[in-house]
Amino acid sequence: MRSKLTLLLVLATVAVFPLGARAATAAENEARLSELDKFWTQISRAVSKGDFEAYRATCHTDGVLVSGSSKKSVPLAKALAGWKQGFADTKAGTIQAGVQFKFTQRWGDATTAHETGIFRYFTAKAGGQPKEEFVHFEVLLVKKGTWQTLMEFQKSTASKAEWDAIP
Repeated sequence: MRSKLTLLLVLATVAVFPLGARAATAAENEARLSELDKFWTQISRAVSKGDFEAYRATCHTDGVLVSGSSKKSVPLAKALAGWKQGFADTKAGTIQAGVQFKFTQRWGDATTAHETGIFRYFTAKAGGQPKEEFVHFEVLLVKKGTWQTLMEFQKSTASKAEWDAIP
């Protein structure tokens, strides 16, 4: 009986803590965050330049966009199709656009990441006043050679005060 109980405990431990699993080191976390900072900079640059192809390259082919405001999820490819004109207008100089990100949580390992925060998206017609939106978001990313968005959850509207409160 005792050997059966010991075997069950060992099996349960292996199931919960797989062999080889370990916490990421500080250096691994720093390297991942540095790569992800470059990823978010790439997105900001693509939006501000109207570079649709560069933006699309940050999205996984099976990616999903979840919208808290519309309570829907759609393939990122479908969302991209809807956003394409905005990129074209930005590239043509008809509008200016930009996006910035602040994070409240950044978890992950060498090939996966889950990041939470607020993004600030703004647009302005040439010479006009910018219209800005603040959105609570979560993103699930995978590294397939480069980091790619697997799931973007635009949760809800955020306020400027919430944005300003994040360092």
